[in-house]
Amino acid sequence: MAINVDVFSSPGCGKCGHAKEVLRKLVEELGEEKVSWRDVNILEDIDYAVELGVLSTPSIAINGELVFKSLPSEKRLRDVLINQLKSDS
Repeated sequence: MAINVDVFSSPGCGKCGHAKEVLRKLVEELGEEKVSWRDVNILEDIDYAVELGVLSTPSIAINGELVFKSLPSEKRLRDVLINQLKSDS
């Protein structure tokens, strides 16, 4: 079963671009069949962002739960994704 990751971003956010690039790299590493992700523009999907409690960008939700309220380190994000994959097995 794949885990779903949402990256909440806003236009012109430099850290958001970095977050998406890190996530893209991790998805390639872990396998696209295991991790599915999408970029959620908070200006276009504000209701979903508010529902999850997103207060700033970039924020990252995994399987519909806000996990990171700011940009984590690549290692921390990798560890959380790997743990999530293990618990979903």
